[in-house]
Amino acid sequence: MLKVIDIDAFYGQFHVLKKVSIQIKSGEVVVILGPNGHGKSTLLKSICGLAERVEGRIEHNGQNINGLPAEKIVNRGIIYIAENRELFPQMTVLENLKLGAYSKNARPHEKQNLERVFTLFPRLKERRGQMAATMSGGEARMLAVARGLMSNADLLCIDEPSLGLQPSLRIEVFNIIKEINRQGKTVLLVEQNIPRITDLADRVYVIEEGRISFEGDSGEALNNEALKEIFLGM
Repeated sequence: MLKVIDIDAFYGQFHVLKKVSIQIKSGEVVVILGPNGHGKSTLLKSICGLAERVEGRIEHNGQNINGLPAEKIVNRGIIYIAENRELFPQMTVLENLKLGAYSKNARPHEKQNLERVFTLFPRLKERRGQMAATMSGGEARMLAVARGLMSNADLLCIDEPSLGLQPSLRIEVFNIIKEINRQGKTVLLVEQNIPRITDLADRVYVIEEGRISFEGDSGEALNNEALKEIFLGM
């Protein structure tokens, strides 16, 4: 589905990603781990046409999409779900969800996708008339993921969905991502919560100082002593 081939990403003169290559197959959940500030979010933004400058090749279904504007990448079925949620606080839950269906590929499927979202997120259905500004952190995170699903994308690039959530809500968010994947969506996930990846990830990449330092399945990641030291303090 997606190949990132030797990309370099820059913000001004700051060289963030250095010859990064990853591959995501259709139907997988791929998790990107790494210390804060080492390039994880920049990788997702590079794929989705949101980074400042990206050199190299990003192939989606065999075609190079690097350099396409973000809206065209959304129309190709790839969506970025930001860690900071980027909701419209003075709009209702339902209005935020409908904005997620703005692309030409999503509009014909708005009703069907809204039904799917409300099945996955019954709490959002209950609160569909509530202003986004009044939602809890966990509810807002769920709304951000749900709005991404309204885009009708096949590949969801989700940036740290569990950040700042209490443990019970983290589990709920991860379970929803598992169900989204079970329903046929491919997921590229940036996450810090390494113990949860055993239930979630097909494969894991680790970025350190802008480079891929590890690639393997979730079992290999959890048994890697260097990673355990970095992420678990073990």
